[in-house]
Amino acid sequence: MNVTIAAAQYPITEHKSLSDWRVHTEGWVSRAVQQQAEILVFPEYGSMELVSLFSEEIRQDIRRQVREMDALKVDFCQTFADLARQYKVVIVAPSFPELVGQELYNRAYVFSPKGLIGYQDKFFMTRFENEEWGIASAPKYLSLFEADWGSFGIQICYDSEFSISSQLLCSLGASVIIAPSCTETIRGATRVHVGCRARALENQCYTVVSQTVGNALWSPAVDINYGFAAFYTTPDKGMPEEGIIATHTPQAEEWLIQTLDVSKIQEVRTDGHVFNFKDHKQLHMGFMEDQVKIRRYTL
Repeated sequence: MNVTIAAAQYPITEHKSLSDWRVHTEGWVSRAVQQQAEILVFPEYGSMELVSLFSEEIRQDIRRQVREMDALKVDFCQTFADLARQYKVVIVAPSFPELVGQELYNRAYVFSPKGLIGYQDKFFMTRFENEEWGIASAPKYLSLFEADWGSFGIQICYDSEFSISSQLLCSLGASVIIAPSCTETIRGATRVHVGCRARALENQCYTVVSQTVGNALWSPAVDINYGFAAFYTTPDKGMPEEGIIATHTPQAEEWLIQTLDVSKIQEVRTDGHVFNFKDHKQLHMGFMEDQVKIRRYTL
């Protein structure tokens, strides 16, 4: 089974009105659909461009702006639900600072032609999110999104740098891990890409990276962005020798679109040159069942 996925290299754009933002967003969706994309992946915190609709006072208050975003959540979700229905695609929307009671979570909503399907919250916070924005680590729930072609999970940015959640998702059947990301520097972007290449290797799966790009100097929160989109896989038989399917030119405002043959994932998991997925799963189960003993040596 094949699935065509579009990963955005997405700029944080200033908008004059909500209707301007809707037109802008539809333009991005339309361009991906014209290239036969079935799943559209937007990056982490791409929603923060909506802060441009607020007053200068709110724009300059980093902690206040993420809470004020709650007033736009209904319009945000309705826009992506309408676009998913209109264009008959699945959309992993840009992650949104979700206000739940008094806590803020970093949440990626997923829409299909049926409307809002579900979401994945980010587990691990970067220092900026926690110390500057006050975003909290979400309750540890994993979401598996299932379709006729197979299933995928989402690991938002920093989460992709840790192995256990992706391993659990793949154990439940995921063949694709999607990583929406927002980073300022080459170092930050590199950490995400290295993490996604590692997740693809150890789980013998596909990983898809979407990142914010360019500068938005009007925004003190997401003013500088560096990133690029990429598709990775395990360097096993039938796959690219370096595990790199495709990467795009950093900082270009573009979609990177690839068609993935999901049947190849099952092939390498059952008859690959190595059994990373099976052995990695057994290792995690061993730790969880306290079967791995630790030896300590003094040098």
